[in-house]
Amino acid sequence: MTHRLSDGGQVLEVGTLARVEGEGGMHVAIQDGRVTDVQLRIYEPPRFYEGFLRGRAWTEPPDITARICGICPVAYQFSSCLAIEDACGVTVTDAIRTLRRLLYCGEWIESHALHVFLLHAPDFLGYDGAIEMAADHPQVVERGLRIKKVGNDLMTVVGGRSVHPVNVKVGGFYRMPTAVELRALRPALERALEDAVATVRLVATFDCPDWEQPWTYLSLRPEEGYPIEAGDVVTSAGAAWEVRTFTEHVAEVHVPHSNALHARLDGEDTPYVVGPLARYTLNHDRLSPLAQDLAREAGLGPTCRNPFRSIVVRAVELAYALEESLRIVDGWADGAPPSVPVPARAGEGFGATEAPRGVLFHRYVLDDAGIIRDAQIVPPTSQNQPSIEADLRVMAERWVDLSDHDLGHRCEHAIRNYDPCISCATHFLDLRVERS
Repeated sequence: MTHRLSDGGQVLEVGTLARVEGEGGMHVAIQDGRVTDVQLRIYEPPRFYEGFLRGRAWTEPPDITARICGICPVAYQFSSCLAIEDACGVTVTDAIRTLRRLLYCGEWIESHALHVFLLHAPDFLGYDGAIEMAADHPQVVERGLRIKKVGNDLMTVVGGRSVHPVNVKVGGFYRMPTAVELRALRPALERALEDAVATVRLVATFDCPDWEQPWTYLSLRPEEGYPIEAGDVVTSAGAAWEVRTFTEHVAEVHVPHSNALHARLDGEDTPYVVGPLARYTLNHDRLSPLAQDLAREAGLGPTCRNPFRSIVVRAVELAYALEESLRIVDGWADGAPPSVPVPARAGEGFGATEAPRGVLFHRYVLDDAGIIRDAQIVPPTSQNQPSIEADLRVMAERWVDLSDHDLGHRCEHAIRNYDPCISCATHFLDLRVERS
């Protein structure tokens, strides 16, 4: 909807943007053909998870924090487990770490499939949503739903259910799945891997605006393998530090136009980026040979700084997660203990994992009885909010001569590049463009 202002300015409003999680608003002010202000206005009420974690027992964060997100509950569970185990001085077994990686692969599979096929692909194929796209491209939507189901099924077998898994605990799991249970998933995983390879080839044909981000990229990097459930922090600026020092590098600040905090890196005002582009750029060498071949075939180099090509990187990660799932399933042996004891003690612990949308930091302070005295959670979207606004400033100015309708769609597309997760809701954005 377009409104003309008395001073000759113009306001463009898109009342609700679907295909993103959460509730918020977007404000773009343009004067004399130049963008003068950009605000990602997140008006969803604060949920206060950090507040009501205080006073809870050290064993409770995996179940409580999982409720932060229905799309990526495993990310919250495992970041909290790592932080509590760090505070209590506990190291889990290789078998537990392997099963955590497998469950996390299930989350990557279902989340990436949801984003690539149902949330982002309509932007490239010219549809308002997946329902409209399905009328002309039913095979594309069916492929996405098949892949997503495999991820959900994997989470159910390992985690007890696909949403807010119930088999996760501090120190490991309540029970280990059997080799028979895991190998029953193999045919579906193999079919999904074939679908994922086809997905990379499909999204590689999408027309993307030509632009590269100058922002700093940040991701985890483990001792071996592609980062999912563990690792230290690395950046494209050449920095490297342990997760337990993240509060020395990442600071959250409040901005008046958002109920979500913005994150700053090492005191800089310039934004930084977490998520698939950062993971890929900083860990391309850790991908499997198949994933690297797919990336090359799709036209990706060892780095990718075009946010519109994030859909291609997600598709490559989707193939990697399915291949990794098959590797773990094939190597799984029965008999490993499901957990290790985690006795309460006073301490401060830090944990971070790679959620589908980027690095997720947790910090907890425990007293002698294991009661949580302080909690801090820094999600990927908080870290990406400044970079989303920075991208929009550049893009809106580049597209300023477009009609209000086309400019609105381009801005929405630029936001969906990040797959921002403001909450588990399906509607997010009230887009307003003022021209004067």
